[in-house]
Amino acid sequence: MRKIALLGAVAAITCATAAHAEPGGCLKYGAVGAVGGHVANHHTVLGAAAGCVTGMYKRHEYRKEAKAKAALYDQEHPGAKGNYEAKATAYDVEHSTTPGKMTADNPAAGTAPAAAPAAQ
Repeated sequence: MRKIALLGAVAAITCATAAHAEPGGCLKYGAVGAVGGHVANHHTVLGAAAGCVTGMYKRHEYRKEAKAKAALYDQEHPGAKGNYEAKATAYDVEHSTTPGKMTADNPAAGTAPAAAPAAQ
């Protein structure tokens, strides 16, 4: 019974914090790691520590990519105002990319249609 209550509480916390735009984070991944460690032979603290480190790494990678997208946006729009998060979002909208990916979802988006070969 306690396990079900613990899993329910962790699921509620995870869902409540999942609304934030940034992935990762020590609390989100740490909570999941704690549950996984507890299930895996009662290594709750070890699982929480591993989850925390993984979450911090994921968030670092996300922010690094957002700053790279903001730099690309600044090259295309000199003098643009806003923080790196707003510029990265604007870059995603203009180039049909999603957060977490530097390439377009649809590679043909934003490019001119290919010319049809001339009939002879």
